[in-house]
Amino acid sequence: MKKLMTGNEAFAYGAYLGGVRVGAAYPGTPSSEILDNFSKYPGVFAEWSPNEKVSMDVAIGAAYAGTRAMCVMKHVGLNVAADSFFYAVYTGVKGGLVIVCADDPDMHSSQNEQDNRNYAKFAKCPMLEPSDSEEAKQFVGMALDLSEQFETPVLVRSVTRLSHSSTPVDVTEAVPAPPSEELPLFERDAQRYVMVPSNARRRHPIVEERLKKLAEHAESMPINYIEPGNGELGIVSAGVNYYYAKEVFPDATFLKLGMVYPLPEKLIREFAAKVKTVVVVEELDPFLEEQLRLMGIEVKGKDIFPLIGEFSPSLVRSCAVEAGLIEAPEAPPEIKTELERPVRPPMLCPGCGHRALFHVLKEAGVLITGDIGCYTLGWAPPLSAMHTTGCMGASIGVAHGIDKGGVKDEVVAVIGDSTFLHSGIHPLIDVLYNQGVTTTIISDNSATAMTGFQEHPGTGITIQDQTTTAVDLEKLIRGIGFEKVDVVDSYDIEKMAETLQDHLKSGMPSVIIARHPCVLNTRVREKPPEVDVELCLNCGICLDIGCSPLVQEEDHVRIDTLLCNGCGLCVKVCPQEAIISE
Repeated sequence: MKKLMTGNEAFAYGAYLGGVRVGAAYPGTPSSEILDNFSKYPGVFAEWSPNEKVSMDVAIGAAYAGTRAMCVMKHVGLNVAADSFFYAVYTGVKGGLVIVCADDPDMHSSQNEQDNRNYAKFAKCPMLEPSDSEEAKQFVGMALDLSEQFETPVLVRSVTRLSHSSTPVDVTEAVPAPPSEELPLFERDAQRYVMVPSNARRRHPIVEERLKKLAEHAESMPINYIEPGNGELGIVSAGVNYYYAKEVFPDATFLKLGMVYPLPEKLIREFAAKVKTVVVVEELDPFLEEQLRLMGIEVKGKDIFPLIGEFSPSLVRSCAVEAGLIEAPEAPPEIKTELERPVRPPMLCPGCGHRALFHVLKEAGVLITGDIGCYTLGWAPPLSAMHTTGCMGASIGVAHGIDKGGVKDEVVAVIGDSTFLHSGIHPLIDVLYNQGVTTTIISDNSATAMTGFQEHPGTGITIQDQTTTAVDLEKLIRGIGFEKVDVVDSYDIEKMAETLQDHLKSGMPSVIIARHPCVLNTRVREKPPEVDVELCLNCGICLDIGCSPLVQEEDHVRIDTLLCNGCGLCVKVCPQEAIISE
């Protein structure tokens, strides 16, 4: 029986069928739905970890104990987890450990476009790359088998198009057998699992020897194969780009790679000998191209296709035409239309607590170092209330560095509640320890909202809907040693402005917890306010809060009641009191 599944659903299904019993992740687009779906299967343990490094350690621990485990993250999350990932390659694992990592070509929801295939080579770890949902399901199982056969973690790479596109998946497989109720003893082997330098030196040759054996194994893996075609053109590809290339070069000979590291050199040489011209079709870095060149194979790749951005059949086709690899197709008949698609930039939702906070910060004229989350949208006009954003947790450390470097501006760090628990605690300790004066604002909306309202340690609910201890942010911060800590409702803008000035003038490190629940998560909706057109001067001040229900007409402002959730922020900022709420 076949069922349509997204790649992320298929990864979760494949993990369940493969006997994974422990799954850990931190949500991040485009990978979030994998653990969401996995957590719903019977007999498994799943957790949202505070950050990716913690999730990696949890999965490694489960694999050390002999249990099959999965760790999931987006591409930049592997940067956070890299320390743990690298040591696990050295120690090896007992139970299968698969790490599903989702890249984001074209940066649909990311701050960079890194190609995480490089991590496989860097860490000397095998990597598989499926092309569709059926392969996503299958490759997780293969990765687990490979992991146990070679006692190593195995990376499985996804990209946005694979994670979020739906293709048929065979769902006729049997449900995995339940694990044995008798618990095993932990295999105590300090020379293997304790990575002090003397032990790590012994493990390094094992890693190198394992990589050679993996390369030999790659030659016979069924996921690496040659598809015969004409002898003129040979295409090397993997992942979703394989299907793009198949559409553009239907008559070419193909080398389909399911394992992108280490590569099957003998198979590649056999393929290259069959064709006159070898072309690599791959997004982002010339990862495969460079490895083929090192084998002494003449190959075309990034001299034809772009180094940046996401591929599509039309892009591959246009590049191939320009390079003379194929003839230009007949132009389709021109369709004339006077309508253009409107530009729809992302914006804060109507009723979002972040908007009220940024309105206060903008009015105060402070320099704002921002972070990763919904509130990053505060940088966009008309709010224009964020001046730096780098990565998860960077806001506080950057603000502290600016303070120490010295500027005339008053500096405020803004970070979300989930991001604070992810990587904001340590820089906050740094501010206190190194005698900084940074004011940090934790914009607490009680959810990991940007990636789909996932729970986090501050919400008191696990991914499997179990009630647990919630981290009290105020107690945590006071426990670190901060004396000046205030909690304010973001929508009490007068109190927020007063508290902000008090903290900035205090000359001491401080934290404001700006708390207002995510409006989409709570689904609370009040009656929209009305505009008194006789009082409205059309001054545009209310429009500066960037709330989409506010529409400027010829001589007044109008409120789109279908979009408005009745938060009342526009009522508070209107200087003429022309916006009236019941």
